Amino acid sequence: MSDMKIMMFGQTGQVATEVQRKADVIALGRDVADLSDMDALRAAIHRHQPDVVINAAAYTAVDRAEEEETFALAVNGVAPGVMAHECAVQNIPFLHVSTDYVFNGSGTAPWAASDSVDPQNAYGRTKYAGEVAVRTAGGNHAILRTSWVFSAHGANFVKTMLRLSESGDAMNVVGDQIGGPTPAVDIAATLLDMACQMMNGQQGGTYHYAGTPAASWADFAAEIFAQAGANVTVTGIPTSEYPTPARRPLNSRMDCGSLMTDFKIAAPEWKKGLRHVLAELQK
Repeated sequence: MSDMKIMMFGQTGQVATEVQRKADVIALGRDVADLSDMDALRAAIHRHQPDVVINAAAYTAVDRAEEEETFALAVNGVAPGVMAHECAVQNIPFLHVSTDYVFNGSGTAPWAASDSVDPQNAYGRTKYAGEVAVRTAGGNHAILRTSWVFSAHGANFVKTMLRLSESGDAMNVVGDQIGGPTPAVDIAATLLDMACQMMNGQQGGTYHYAGTPAASWADFAAEIFAQAGANVTVTGIPTSEYPTPARRPLNSRMDCGSLMTDFKIAAPEWKKGLRHVLAELQK
């Protein structure tokens, strides 16, 4: 890893933060590489001449994207394609983070990477547009779809639940959306491992990486409170009782088998990851 020059778009997000804690990377924030300025993205890759490029930057305000889909599309859809094309021209492996929101959330079976997509909200549509653009660029690329990301920094479900627990001992949390909470630190480690393997000739593709076992948001909340020693009773409620501007998928279970087959990387255990995050927050 030390002799590999890694450039990453993204600097302050949960995954980008963890990548920087694990490896010496050139991390570009929006001040240097504005994701809505395509010339700046190309120039950055030209200037740094990296061995591999990771895109960990995105427009992630899911509900706001319903009002700002054009801007979200520039950042999530167009920009990754520009990065991937520039990498293809220079024969540089390119890794891109995507989302479970490209699926419609029907059924109960885990989604395979090869399943048909059908995004149900603006965020999902813009992220899928990015996937298509990356594939169309034609270089050696890996798209890593993940879900329910959490860490000790940034805005995420764990920190929200801990904050809310300070003002009450009972909470209603959505119980009919099922997915895999995923520690950002594990996503970072996976991206770096994949980058290393791709530098050494491994071909990429589209993969899933999400925490195991599957859980509902209510299950996740209950585990957060149990591990944190917070005396909070969680009641699961249906999505219909917690309306949001953007429609959420009910089934975000992810089949991570192909990542194990091709890269020998197993899905992370989110409860273990949660312990580490809570320990860091308590520090």
